[in-house]
Amino acid sequence: MTSTLAVVPVTFAEARAFVAEHHRHHRPPQGHKYSVGVANDGALVGVATVGRPVNRHLDDGATLEVTRVAVIEGQRNACSMLYGAAWRAARALGWKRLITYTQHPEPGTSLRAAGWRKVADRPARGTWSCTSRPRTSGVAVVARTLWEIP
Repeated sequence: MTSTLAVVPVTFAEARAFVAEHHRHHRPPQGHKYSVGVANDGALVGVATVGRPVNRHLDDGATLEVTRVAVIEGQRNACSMLYGAAWRAARALGWKRLITYTQHPEPGTSLRAAGWRKVADRPARGTWSCTSRPRTSGVAVVARTLWEIP
């Protein structure tokens, strides 16, 4: 039996619920500019959320960040479809740059397949928490790789 993957619209609430259930190491994002989904024969099998860059130095008014991608295991090419759809949507809305991060040792295979390129390796930071804004991320602070779509 052949499956048919298709890009589909999803609401922020649907994307958050999907991320909460299927993402390996992050909780749902707090906000977004837009979300996209991928369905397999009509059933949602993956989502991507896109928002302002987390790094304030990259929040230049021309750049967006893919903040979450979650896909049900075994859905070949779904991640690449989401990264490609996220970029096409960003470009159509007038954005000039789209970035994302992967954790080490994730290889970025889906990103490369969608035309993204590795920009830099970033070291693990100590914590996001500070006195003025205490935080508990629930995620191990690890080294990561910055990617962009040219």
